[in-house]
Amino acid sequence: MNDAALNKPALSNPGSSQRRPQTGFNFVRFKKITQVGIKSIYSHGLRSLLTVLGIVIGVAAVIAMLAVSEGASFEAQQQFRDLGASNILLKSVKPAEVEESSNRGFGPPQAIVYGLTTADITAIRDSIPGITNVIASRIVKKNVWNLGYSINADVVGTAVDYPSSRNYNLRSGRFFSETEVRDHGNVVVLSDEVANALFPIDNPLGMTIKIDSDYYNIVGIMESEGFSNLGQNQAGSSNSASTRIFIPFTSSKSRFGETTTRQTAGGMERETVQLHEAIIQIDNQEAVIEIGEIIEQILKRRHKDVDYAIEVPLALLRQAEESALRDQIVAGAIAGISLLVGGIGIMNIMLASVTERTREIGIRRALGAKKKDIITQFLIEAVILSGVGGLIGVVLGIIIPFVISAVWGMTTIVTPMAPILAFSISALIGVVFGIYPSMRAADMDPVEALRHE
Repeated sequence: MNDAALNKPALSNPGSSQRRPQTGFNFVRFKKITQVGIKSIYSHGLRSLLTVLGIVIGVAAVIAMLAVSEGASFEAQQQFRDLGASNILLKSVKPAEVEESSNRGFGPPQAIVYGLTTADITAIRDSIPGITNVIASRIVKKNVWNLGYSINADVVGTAVDYPSSRNYNLRSGRFFSETEVRDHGNVVVLSDEVANALFPIDNPLGMTIKIDSDYYNIVGIMESEGFSNLGQNQAGSSNSASTRIFIPFTSSKSRFGETTTRQTAGGMERETVQLHEAIIQIDNQEAVIEIGEIIEQILKRRHKDVDYAIEVPLALLRQAEESALRDQIVAGAIAGISLLVGGIGIMNIMLASVTERTREIGIRRALGAKKKDIITQFLIEAVILSGVGGLIGVVLGIIIPFVISAVWGMTTIVTPMAPILAFSISALIGVVFGIYPSMRAADMDPVEALRHE
């Protein structure tokens, strides 16, 4: 062989044993570490199951409590929405000092005068721009009759657009018309409860009921869901809005007058109230709260006593939303304690596992396993435990609210965010509470670990 051949550089052999060190993520290695972790969990089945149970309970509790809280919040907020976010409600309220003085009187009862007046409504209309409509109502307690059936009901004299202002719906028939209001028509719309009480068998539409000495033709029936017990303490009204019936405002004023007489524990009592309720409709929802404050100032100047109440559903709705957020935070925090306990259980089981597998860790280190391999293995085991517990908890957390709704009739709402949040927290707990046991395992001296019995 000549010198040129000896000096010629050798060609690289594709099959040469010399290989570049691998860098980056090694999927095959990760897969093997995962298999070892799963095998270790499976070999201690009962202990792993009990550990997972803490995460399951925590995740299910978080989702279920948030669902119940969300449902309660929705119901509360819906009541305020039904009152109308662009409405302001004014109500006549008997002052306490007026009621006390009337109870101390002797002789014929004197009429107690209080509450809202038509002059108040005119002043509010003329002083405040942006008011689109005012729906005034009078409420009188009366016995309503149909042959041998009777019920004590609130007879509400109001305007044609009252149902739309309160989001009430008709089950059948219609509401009275502008013509019937103008003509003081003897027409009536019954609530569902009153209709069932007076007409347990027959269809009420087209039939008549008797109030005092007058007969009224039934033109419509309201849906039962349309009535809320929220804020129904108007003067002359009972606490149950479901016993209301509706007649034209003009008919109420001409038939019953402004002064009513009722029996009390101390005798007879006479009251003069022009308006029991008024709904102020605003064209700009953003100005509702400010206009409510202006109306309060107007009524303060016009009334010596506080014989009125003002409700702004939009302000109440915002308060309800803030309260709901606080309730959800509290509910989530309480349920999160269960997740914390589950995380402590995972750390406990992982520390016990590290102690039991000390010799195994030493052998693996002696065979070339690096610290990061040991850390990865124990972290994978912790994440698997918390992940499986999280998935089972999510399933239970979605089922439990449906069971609560079916058994107890409560409104529950599972938002998409609740399961995602609960599962994410459970997975994070697996990582957080698995770090310390993993680091402790990786920091073991291989020689000392091999000597462990």
